[in-house]
Formats: sequence, structure tokens, C-alpha cells
Amino acid sequence: MSDLSKIPVTVITGFLGSGKTTLIRHLMQNPQGKRLAVLVNEFGTAGVDGDILKSCADENCPESNIMELANGCICCTVADDFIPTIEQLMALPETPEHIIIETSGLALPKPLLKAFDWPAIKSRITVDGVIAVADAEAVAAGQFAPDLDAVQAQREADDSLDHETPLSEVFEDQISCADIVLLSKADLAGEAGIAKAKEVVEAEAPRKLPIIAITDGVVDPRVILGLEAAAEDDLENRPSHHDGHDDHEHDDFDSIVVDLGEVEDVQALQDAIVKMAKDQNILRVKGYVAVKGKPMRYLVQAVGTRIRAQYDQPWGTRPRASLLVVIAEHDHIDEAAIKAALGV
Repeated sequence: MSDLSKIPVTVITGFLGSGKTTLIRHLMQNPQGKRLAVLVNEFGTAGVDGDILKSCADENCPESNIMELANGCICCTVADDFIPTIEQLMALPETPEHIIIETSGLALPKPLLKAFDWPAIKSRITVDGVIAVADAEAVAAGQFAPDLDAVQAQREADDSLDHETPLSEVFEDQISCADIVLLSKADLAGEAGIAKAKEVVEAEAPRKLPIIAITDGVVDPRVILGLEAAAEDDLENRPSHHDGHDDHEHDDFDSIVVDLGEVEDVQALQDAIVKMAKDQNILRVKGYVAVKGKPMRYLVQAVGTRIRAQYDQPWGTRPRASLLVVIAEHDHIDEAAIKAALGV
């Protein structure tokens, strides 16, 4: 049992576009009577996920309780960013009863858990649980979690395959650190896809984990909150590819922010994003777009060639700007080619 005097913290981890923000929106709307606070760690300089969550703020989780850390993995900026922000949350006039942390899709969760051992916060907060969100359709396709037997066969046949790709390592570390795995977008994966995804997760997991299929981020909060895992004290049971390393790098990934100006044809923009993702191996595109003649901002979120877009809310007093964050592995970030593909 965790120390009940400590504020419980739930860490939501998962690959890019897996549905972490959608899940947190659901938790904010169903807080089980608890006063929540949310910390969002973005990769890139435009805080899209934080903006989405702030638009859902209410009395149980007011906008002042939603904070962002952009342009840096929180496990790499513990002293400068993470600890002061956690202290700021705990110093709010009404202390949060539960804190939710949405990590960057590229973050390794175990170094973050180690941060909870820092003297400034150790006696005041505890990791209630780590929730890994995985895109069921992608996992079923083996995109980020290759079949272990097949990988082993390749290793034996080719010494150059001794190491997994960076994407696979991130996925495996997130599963290894989790207390519960949520397979998101179950409606897209179908029963066969969900079954296959569960097989992949079970093969990667170092211990038996609950695996739950969800759609649109909907899950009973009682299932994932209140786990009392004290995960910061359970690191030995959460193996990582980076165990034994003093630090880790995210140099395998890079991002740029593209300023599009006002856009006339949103369908043409979506088509350009899909083509760019295919031609240039782009992992993720997200941001807001100002459409000529439209008072509402246009939210764009793409995972590979799969794109979702919608008008989400009026611009209000905010400056109309079209900024897209484009994320890819380091060798695939070609700023000139990306801007050309988007017509900039």
C-alpha cells in the first residue's frame, strides 16, 4: 500500500498518436469526484496536446491545473523543469488530489520514475501507476513491436540486427514499465486485430499485465486510477533497454514547426500531409490551422498516413496562425523537403 499522505500520480505513456490525450480528456470528464491536475510533456515547440486539454478544463480540473513542458523530455530535464513544475502543482491554492502526466510519445518511462526519488518531492507524491496506451491496429500489424521469434531468427542470420530500431525500443520500454496496457482504437482494429495486438504485448511484457481494448479513450477510471503501485519503488521489475546507462538520448528523433499562413483548401492540405508522410517517412503531424473565411481553428492530427482533422473551437482572442509540428526519425527530417511538400 502506498502512503496515503502522498499525492498519487498516474503516468500515461504510449507511442505517438496512440490516443493518450483522448484518454486524459475522458478522465477529466469522469474524475470520480477527485480534483485533478495534468502535466503534458510535448515533443516540439507547439503545445497542441496541452491546448486540447485546456479546452476541456472544468471545476474538477481548471485550466490553472493543466501545465505543459515543451521542447524537452521530462526525464532529461528533471532539475530544471519537472521538479519545479510538480512543486508548482502541489502549491496550488487547492492541492490536486490526483496528478496525471502525459509523456511525450518518444519518452522512456523508467527514467521518469527515477525522478520521483528526488528529495524535493519523494515524501509528497507517489506513482500510482503507469498506463501504456498502444494503437491496437498498428501493434497488430507489427509496426512497432516485431514478432520475437522472427526478430531472433534475424539476429542469428545477420549480426547487423543485434539492436532493435529506436521505435521498437521505445515501445518495448513503455510496455515493460506499465501496470496496465490499453489497446486504443479497438473499433479500427476489429476482433482479430485486438487478439493479435494482445499477443504482441504479452510477448513483450516482462510479467503478466492487464490488457484492455478501448475506443475513443473510454475506460472506467476506477480501472486505471487508484492502483497504488508505488512504481518508483518497483524499478527492478520494470526492465529497460537503457538499464545501466546514466542517461539516454532522443537524437534518433527530430521535429520542426512549419508555419503555413492561412490555408484555403483543407482537403488539399490533408492530401499533402498524407503524401508527405508516405514519401518522407514522417511519423507524426499535429497542429492548428487557420482557414480563410472560417472563425474556427482547424485541428490536424496525423499518425503516419492516417489523418484526423476537425474544426474544434473559435480562435477567440488568439492570433490566427497555422503551425504544424512534424516529427520523424532524425535522418528523415528534411526541412526544405517538408516545407515544399506542404506548399510553403
